[in-house]
Parts: sequence; structure tokens; C-alpha cells
Amino acid sequence: MQDPKSQPAHIEVFQIEVLPATPEQKPVVANLLELYAHDFSDFQDLELGPDGRFGYRDLDLYWSEPGHHPFLIKVDGKLAGVVLLKRETNPQGDGNLWDVAEFFVLRGYRRRGIGTHVAHHVWKQFPGAWQVRVMERNLKAVQFWERTVMRFAGESANTACLERGGARWRVFTFCNQL
Repeated sequence: MQDPKSQPAHIEVFQIEVLPATPEQKPVVANLLELYAHDFSDFQDLELGPDGRFGYRDLDLYWSEPGHHPFLIKVDGKLAGVVLLKRETNPQGDGNLWDVAEFFVLRGYRRRGIGTHVAHHVWKQFPGAWQVRVMERNLKAVQFWERTVMRFAGESANTACLERGGARWRVFTFCNQL
């Protein structure tokens, strides 16, 4: 009889897709951002508008401005999240960097390696300097991004703290020269 400890662990295998969101998919992105805002309201005061939605003021820019990229995440063909990337001037003012503006994975898909896979996939598509900002109060997100950035960038990743709008943020920066 085989020792149960020597049995291989069950490994989940997913088909993960990170797809550019088309203008026709803007309502889908907006709906996913509502779920994201709901989750985020645990850490920041967000108010619903008169229509009962949080809204996302700059969403149109992701289809009208250069350097803005919206992505949908699908797992096994089902919607699982959204990523918004944008090009920004870095705080030192010495060039541009890529910013993970929003990153949301539905709760049912978390803690399975999907978010890490998606982040690494996106970073590989856009060479250059990167930043990821996460609110310090969101402890699970801080842990996720520490792990995810370090696995991707290793020793070359930098971490700083920033206070903005009365909130403390952890900012991860690194460079992808792949």
C-alpha cells in the first residue's frame, strides 16, 4: 500500500486568456469594475451614484487614448476579471512607465495562481518600466503583489510607500527588458 503523503498533490489546470477588450465589450468591463469597486469599498470610502453604480470616470480613455489598454480575463472560457493598464510619466519625471491602473480577479478564481499568471503575461507583453500601486490597508493584495512582483522581477524590484489622498499605498516598481 502506498503512503498517502507520497501521492502527487492535485494540481488544477486552467485555460487562462488575457484578451484585449473591444469597444463593444466596454459594458462588460464596466460591470466587472462595479464588482471591483464593491470589493475595494472595504478599504476606501466609495459612494454610489444616483444610478446605484460606483462608475469609473476614466473608462472611455481606454478606447480613445494611446497608451491605455483594457483586458478581459477568461478562465476556461468564462469571464474571470479585468485589467486596465496605462502609460504614465514616472514620479521622477525621467520618462514613461507602465501602470497597473486596475487589476481584478473574481473571488471564485483567487488563490489559484490565476492572478499571478495574468500579471506576468501582461508584463511580458509591454517591455519597460512598471509600477503597481496597492493600498496598504488591503493586506491580501499587498501580499499578492509582493509575491507576484518578486517572482517576476526578483532582486531588481523596488518597494516604496506613498501617501496620497489620506491613504497609504505600497508602490512596487521594476523594469521588464524581455
